[in-house]
Amino acid sequence: MLAARDLTKEYQSGTSRLAVLREVSFDIPQGAFVAIVGPSGSGKTTLLGLLAGLDLPSRGTVSLDGADLSRMDEDARAKLRGEKVGFIFQSFQLIPTLTAMENVQVPLELRGEGDAEARARDLLTRVGLGDRTDHFPNQLSGGEQQRVAIARAFANRPRILFADEPTGNLDGSTGARIVALLDELNRESGATVVIVTHDLTLAEHAQRVIRLKDGVVVEDRAGQS
Repeated sequence: MLAARDLTKEYQSGTSRLAVLREVSFDIPQGAFVAIVGPSGSGKTTLLGLLAGLDLPSRGTVSLDGADLSRMDEDARAKLRGEKVGFIFQSFQLIPTLTAMENVQVPLELRGEGDAEARARDLLTRVGLGDRTDHFPNQLSGGEQQRVAIARAFANRPRILFADEPTGNLDGSTGARIVALLDELNRESGATVVIVTHDLTLAEHAQRVIRLKDGVVVEDRAGQS
């Protein structure tokens, strides 16, 4: 499903080159639930951007569902993301002027799907917000907003879902519930889930934990889920 080969990402810093990632390689099969962990500055978010085709590596390749991202232009990568990728962000990224229902409907309507309302309602019910569909983001708690974001991310039935610090703005107990919900939806939908987090306790809910340090994979092991 997802294959990284010798990924290296460098930036120019004055007269020298700064390596944020160095020769990172791994395979993630379809349906896996993987956590990428490491301290601030370890390269986690940079790696996530490369895996999703939001940026290109200085060297190395990423293959997403059989497509070599380095051989595609930005328009082609954007089309691939629209068809196969879902995103969950730490800051939720909900549209404040739309209700929970409308936020989840947006990606479905952009694709012209006729059952957008029914699909959105079903997803919000599955994440425990069936009675909050008409509420605006500022009427929801942080945990509820993140659940709306999760429902929106799964709306297009993505093959793979990327989550960047999805519990970073939540308290510990709410964060744990969010990760458990991602695990549940991963098992139900068969979508690959890749989360980036600095919280090792939450990461243990994943089937597999990849740990970065100074831009290098220093550990790749099974989680405790």
